[in-house]
Amino acid sequence: MLVQDIMRSNVRSVTPDTPLLEVSSLMCLYRLSGLPVAKDGKLLGFIAEKDVLGRLLPTLSDFRDGMHSVDYAAMEGQYRDVIHLKTADLMATRVITVRPDMQMIQAAAIMVRHNFRRIPVAIDDQLVGMVSMGDVHKALFHANLAQR
Repeated sequence: MLVQDIMRSNVRSVTPDTPLLEVSSLMCLYRLSGLPVAKDGKLLGFIAEKDVLGRLLPTLSDFRDGMHSVDYAAMEGQYRDVIHLKTADLMATRVITVRPDMQMIQAAAIMVRHNFRRIPVAIDDQLVGMVSMGDVHKALFHANLAQR
């Protein structure tokens, strides 16, 4: 089975100028762990929950006086500052993609290797879809078990 057989072609994406408040709203509302960043269909990057939340997490220098010295409650409050940024401030610009003509299991292997739950499907730099581990699992289930 190919990626094009299981991918979602109606892809929710954001632009580099999209405020992180909007990105975070989409992630929370639609339970998305990440979104492609595109403009006029051209894939420019990817923004993930870990990019947004990573801005709140302590750094090594925060621990120089020990774990007890980190003010985690204050870090939670910094979320308001983070969501006022733009997507371009936090997005990854080196994006790993899969092709629509790739074997579905090969795409799943790439996702596992990079610890991704979803990955953009692109032809050259044009975003054509998204595929998730859930899409792969569902396709395998239907192909192997649902017809018995």
